[in-house]
Amino acid sequence: MAPQTPSAAKPRAVLATLLVQSNTVVSTHTLIDELWGAEPPRTATTTLQVYVSQLRKALLADTGEATGVTGTAQPLLTRPPGYLMQLAPEELDLAVFESLRAEGRAAYGRREYEAASRALSRALGLWTGPALSGIPHGPSLETSAIRLNELRAEVLEQRISADLRLGLHQELVGELMGLAHEHPLRETLHCHLMVALYRSGRQSDALQAYQRARRSLADELAVEPGPVLTRLHERVLASDPSLARHGEPPLRLVPVGGSDDRPAGASGAGSGNGSAGYGRDTRPTVWLPPAVADFTGREDQLAVGERLLAGELPSRNRVLVLSGRAGAGKTALAVRLAHDAAGRFPDGRVLVTLRDADGRAVEPRTAMATLLRRLRGPRAAGADSGPEPLPSSETELAELLHERTEGREVLIVLDDAVSEAQVRPVLSAVPGSTVILTSRQVLGALESARHLTLDVLSTREAEALLMACGGPRMRDDPEAAGEIAQLCGRLPLALRVAAAGLAARPHWTVAGLARRLRDERTRLAALALGDLDVRGTLLTAYRDVDEKARRAFRILGLAALSDFAPSTGTALLAVDPVEAERITEQLVQAHLLEARRQPGRLAPVRYSFHSLLRPLALELLAEESPQEGPAAVERLCRAFLTLARHADARLAPGRERLTYEAEPPPAISPGEVVGNAPLRWFQEESAGLSEAVRQAHAAGLWSLCCSLASATAGYYEASALWDEWETTHDLALDAARRSGDAEAEAVIQRSLGDLAWQRHQTSLAIDRYRLARQLFTRQGDRVAAGRCQSAEADALLAMGQIARAGHGYARALSVSRLVDDARGSAESLRGLALVAQRDGRHEEALARMKECESAARTAGDRRWTEYASRTASALRIALASGRPAGASSIPLEVRPGVWLFLPSRPAQRAA
Repeated sequence: MAPQTPSAAKPRAVLATLLVQSNTVVSTHTLIDELWGAEPPRTATTTLQVYVSQLRKALLADTGEATGVTGTAQPLLTRPPGYLMQLAPEELDLAVFESLRAEGRAAYGRREYEAASRALSRALGLWTGPALSGIPHGPSLETSAIRLNELRAEVLEQRISADLRLGLHQELVGELMGLAHEHPLRETLHCHLMVALYRSGRQSDALQAYQRARRSLADELAVEPGPVLTRLHERVLASDPSLARHGEPPLRLVPVGGSDDRPAGASGAGSGNGSAGYGRDTRPTVWLPPAVADFTGREDQLAVGERLLAGELPSRNRVLVLSGRAGAGKTALAVRLAHDAAGRFPDGRVLVTLRDADGRAVEPRTAMATLLRRLRGPRAAGADSGPEPLPSSETELAELLHERTEGREVLIVLDDAVSEAQVRPVLSAVPGSTVILTSRQVLGALESARHLTLDVLSTREAEALLMACGGPRMRDDPEAAGEIAQLCGRLPLALRVAAAGLAARPHWTVAGLARRLRDERTRLAALALGDLDVRGTLLTAYRDVDEKARRAFRILGLAALSDFAPSTGTALLAVDPVEAERITEQLVQAHLLEARRQPGRLAPVRYSFHSLLRPLALELLAEESPQEGPAAVERLCRAFLTLARHADARLAPGRERLTYEAEPPPAISPGEVVGNAPLRWFQEESAGLSEAVRQAHAAGLWSLCCSLASATAGYYEASALWDEWETTHDLALDAARRSGDAEAEAVIQRSLGDLAWQRHQTSLAIDRYRLARQLFTRQGDRVAAGRCQSAEADALLAMGQIARAGHGYARALSVSRLVDDARGSAESLRGLALVAQRDGRHEEALARMKECESAARTAGDRRWTEYASRTASALRIALASGRPAGASSIPLEVRPGVWLFLPSRPAQRAA
């Protein structure tokens, strides 16, 4: 990038935030929080857009001046839910620094100290001062500045270590004195200074340097120097001749607490990188990261693990596999078990990560070589030769590893395994050792292994973890903390990041954090703090599966709900049911989906997304294949429509439903999915159907939106789901009007009239019925118009206007008989029977109800047939009782399952 930067503070902060997170989408929420904290102005979004516009102009101008080319591509891009600074690695000093740092570390690990010094010096040469100096820091930049300054210090320490190994001790003394004064609490620098002074023949000065370091630590922290610095002091006092060597020191510090494959002696309390050779330890080999101090929950899994490590489980089960989704805390549990088992494994406890720094799987031979290096015990004092070289072939490595572990009580933790094929050679080489394996995959094909799957924490455990990590503020607002636990899906990593984010921002409240997490579209962006990034962690599992599974993961995010039936997967993926099941099960094995048994339901297995994975799927769909979204939504809505129409036709035959001309999805079989249980199917899929109507409306699929809503109305009426009925039909009415579809508007108006009638909003019902009848008449649909007339008469009857209702039923019956509409005739005859009953014409009422039963049977509507039969029976019983007046006062079942209690007869006449 060109060196010119904006002069104003806030645009500089925006630019810095985007550069530090280059090639990553930075959410608008994050940028606003960075600029204004917890109280942004109302115009924050607009102001941010102005800053971005200014930066884009400056970037294009700078790039054009630097390259001499006009029309250069804009690096600052808009990407939901924020902005992306797209840069090549060589365009950003930070990326170059990290590349040189990695190059120098790798060379140091190969003991190529001259190459390491060159690369690390070049990396340090890119710095002009403290990270992000001169830029106002919000929470994100503050965290980045701390991280970058620490990386700079680490690179500096390792460069000095390389120079010491090259014999440049005299040249380093002055630099180290200044650094030790500037950073009095960094023990590694004091170690380097003491070695440089000792090798320069200044033993007394080296001892004084130790005393200065000791005083600084005591004054500032009230602690004594760590074991590395203390042991080095003892060796200087004893004039240890091995310290005078310029090359590889002969003594080595056994790593305790390290988690990466550093050179011998590179880890220890307060040691930092490059403090090799300053102490000696004869303790068992321990190469473990520190245990999580506030480890919470997992009591059952800890108990099983402890039993296995104690040898209480069968001897063949010496391998414990911990599987679960990314962020579930598998490594934390494994490390906790390893630390707690110190007394059971006197010969060592070692962790080896089975992925490289880029997240790729390491080969089995690389894992075995790393394990061998870490299992080497302390070398004898005075030995001059370096460690013996390791064989290069996998077979020889396995033989050597077997030899080194045979007869020893060693605990091996193989962290983040990718597949069974990766770990089998390692396990075969250590048959007598106890092994804990962690993996995002189930690894079910491993023989003689005990498997534990880590799900999310329980609600109690999740809230306890938040309280432990979030401090007093979290404990003071348990209600908001409970909401945060649920919004984080009770995933341990997300809970820790949320709590850390709150702790890093004293001006935030717990309720404010919960509010930020409520929006599913920005939730993942809010769960990031420095290098703690829930989205990045979840992405690792996504990248582990093949492209077909990744595509499925993205598209399945469009499911109407996070919980869905197999038929939904079939529709969205546009494959046959067998292939859809295979792909979804692959995602289940990778813990990108969950499969839950549902005994007694039509779909015995349902799939679901974790609450953080579905937003990720939708983000990835928008980033990687946005063109697939609209077609997938249409397939899903068409599938729902096919199934809903099939179920509705069996639940309420003859009811008005909108037609849809497109072909149904070929892989969806309504008979198999719905079967003979239409009501159960509606009950199980009701929420998904309502959401599908919303999706169709949002996608502009107007006809599908109307047809879907129409197909659900019968179920909503039968189940008294008034709110769902109103919500879906309001969307459908808007869709009908937007598309100018008069027929669809008529059907939806008729259905909304039924809803108003059910809610006793009779005036509104009459208005809707009349409008629907007018629209049907204009379309030439006399059947539907006649049924609207009958429905309007129902509303009049409910108002006690019996005579007017009778005229309406008579007109509707004339129309239905004229157009041969058996269902319409049944509705009208039923109305005439009810009017006759209220007027005391009981024989006529019974006759009309018998005609209604016959018409319903002709229409093939079992529900209406049974309704007419039981109503006729009630009338017959009332007449047979010898009290015909009683027939006029019985409650009216005006429609199947719908009762109407009219005022007494005198009041009706008065009306």
